[in-house]
Amino acid sequence: MKIMALDSSAMVATVAVMEDEKLLGEYTLNYKRNHSQTLMPMIEQILTDLELVPGDIDIFAASTGPGSFTGLRIGVTSIKAMAYALGKSVIGVPTLDAMAYNMPMNKHIVCPMLDARNNQVYTALYNWNEGTQDRCTEYMGVTVENLIDIIRDTGKKVIFIGDAVQLHKEFLKSRLGDYCMFAPGSLRLQRAASVACIAYQKALEGNLESSFEMLPFYLRKSQAEREYDKMLHKPQKDEKR
Repeated sequence: MKIMALDSSAMVATVAVMEDEKLLGEYTLNYKRNHSQTLMPMIEQILTDLELVPGDIDIFAASTGPGSFTGLRIGVTSIKAMAYALGKSVIGVPTLDAMAYNMPMNKHIVCPMLDARNNQVYTALYNWNEGTQDRCTEYMGVTVENLIDIIRDTGKKVIFIGDAVQLHKEFLKSRLGDYCMFAPGSLRLQRAASVACIAYQKALEGNLESSFEMLPFYLRKSQAEREYDKMLHKPQKDEKR
């Protein structure tokens, strides 16, 4: 079973191809957010280098969010279009699940954090139970201060992953002390191989989707939607007579 997976939920653009549990290739670019220009060439290049054509892929998988609204739409749309054209199934993988998978078989809690701006992060907490990844909280959009309170309540050490680590690293260290650890740079950001690994497990369980069913997953409204809501609820001044 060959799986192509991608993640474009943040700054990183990453594409991987796996055959069952064997990673055949993975390309990652962490430079600017030009996913509309770079993602399809990366897909074409990895297929060329692996001497494959799109029809050789059995399942197409994508990170579905949370994350950048534009990045998610580009990635999900690209996967859906290829799967639809080839009559293949798709699998959506939550971004935070895939990020936490970068630190497998770990005895500590793993906390992926994506920058949500305004001192907020998209996050969840995970642990490993007999070789299985378990999510022990809901997917959350919270302030860093609120996240620290949640982590303190667990009483356990936490490994942080994600693009928000660099933004909040010193603050986390100052508030959590020895209960705070950080993944190395090579494991901190999104990896399409992790998306593919989870997709493979889902495929074995029969959790497949059609290209029409896959949708991006957002934890909050876009900036444009929030501004529109403000405009709708803005008190109207009485018109002069």
